[in-house]
Amino acid sequence: GARRAGAGKLRIIGGKYRSRVLRFSVRPGLRPTPDRVRETLFNWLGQDLSGWRCLDAFAGSGALGFEAASRGAAEVLLLDRDAELVASLQATKQRLKADVVRIERADAIAWLARAQVGSFDLVLIDCPPSLGLLTVNAFAAASEVMVPIQCEYYALEGLGQLLRNVALVQQNINSGLRLSGIVMTMFDPR
Repeated sequence: GARRAGAGKLRIIGGKYRSRVLRFSVRPGLRPTPDRVRETLFNWLGQDLSGWRCLDAFAGSGALGFEAASRGAAEVLLLDRDAELVASLQATKQRLKADVVRIERADAIAWLARAQVGSFDLVLIDCPPSLGLLTVNAFAAASEVMVPIQCEYYALEGLGQLLRNVALVQQNINSGLRLSGIVMTMFDPR
């Protein structure tokens, strides 16, 4: 059928909600995480996130947060400041009966600035990379960080700066932060 203007949808790719549809408002700047990237991320993390406390800081469509809930996370917090997207997230939560999911309408940067160190086992940030306040606060709230990176020169060039920031956070804010890996995405063998 014809796609409604302003409506988007994607499917959860694994876990107990596998193949269930997420519906969301199409908003300026919203770029839901592609299936292939989510599959790579959750293959790397493992299919079973039992007991994990997860934060999807810029939830948007909710794809990453609902994938975490689908794989057994004990607690998933979805943050977004857009009222329409928050309403879509609430509707999806109800449709899936995803009781472990909590949704807050909030500015992620301000929220992360107040987060306690070690509040989450996994902090998901799918927005253009930033090495400022957003990243520092996410690192302060996390126990582990995994860096997805596109296989291109400019992305690799910024990796050194990101790794230096991880080291600074470990030394000054969160000594328990662990860099668990770097995952290459969108690899083209040509």
